[in-house]
Amino acid sequence: MSLLDRIVINPEVRFGKPCVRGTRLTVGDVLSYLAGGTSQDELLRQFPQLTAEDIRACLAFAAERELRTLTIPAA
Repeated sequence: MSLLDRIVINPEVRFGKPCVRGTRLTVGDVLSYLAGGTSQDELLRQFPQLTAEDIRACLAFAAERELRTLTIPAA
């Protein structure tokens, strides 16, 4: 299974935001916790349904999205 296969988009779950497969945790939720200083180990303790691979999948999803973001050069 590819890391990105762990991220699903379902319009009926969390308004169609990308979520970790089998959970209601969005990629944004996971990234916000990490950006706020929550360690991976702490995140795994707080959300036992998550795996380390799920967290890496969130990071990979965000990286892929960043690569596809259109950048407009300054004038």
